[in-house]
Amino acid sequence: MTEPLWHTVHTYELTPTARDGIRAFLDTAFEGGFSDDDWDHTLGGIHTYARDDSGLLAHGSVVQRRVIHAHRSYRVGYVEGVAVRADRRREGLGDRVMTALEGVVDGAYAFGALSASDTGAALYAARGWQVWQGQIGVQGLSGVVPLPDEEGSTYVRGAAGRPLPSPSRKLIFDWRDGDVL
Repeated sequence: MTEPLWHTVHTYELTPTARDGIRAFLDTAFEGGFSDDDWDHTLGGIHTYARDDSGLLAHGSVVQRRVIHAHRSYRVGYVEGVAVRADRRREGLGDRVMTALEGVVDGAYAFGALSASDTGAALYAARGWQVWQGQIGVQGLSGVVPLPDEEGSTYVRGAAGRPLPSPSRKLIFDWRDGDVL
C-alpha cells in the first residue's frame, strides 16, 4: 500500500477528470444517497482529497454560506461531501480531511457548520464540533422555513478561537436548491 497523496484545491482547479472522479466516489461512498443537489452544494469552495495507486480514498470540501443569527449575517465555512472509502475507514483519513478543512474555516470564516450523518457524527464530535442546541431554518423563496429535521444533526465549530453565536436564537441559512421548495 502506497502512502496517499493529498491535494487541497479550489473547485476551479479540479480537472474534469478529477471532478468526475470525486463525484463518482461520493456516489459510491453515500451508497446512492448523494443527489445532484448534494453535489452542487459540494462545489465552489476548497476541496481536500487523498488518492493512492488504488484510486480516491477520502474527500471533503468547505464552501461559503451566509447564516443569519440575531439580526446579523455571518460568513461561515460549511463542510460538505466528507467521505472515506469503505475499505480504508478507521485509518485516520477522515481526521486528515477535517484538519485541512478546519484550517480553511479558521482562516476565512466566522465559524464552521455542517450537517452530520449518523455515521459521521462521531468524527465531528471527537474533533470538538458541537451540536447546535438552537433552532435551524433556511431562507426559502417565501420566507424563513423551519428545518426541524436538521436540529440535532447540525454541528458548529468556532473558528480560530472565536466564540460561537448563542443557541438561544435560531440559525437561518441561505437558500440553495434542494433545501426547501
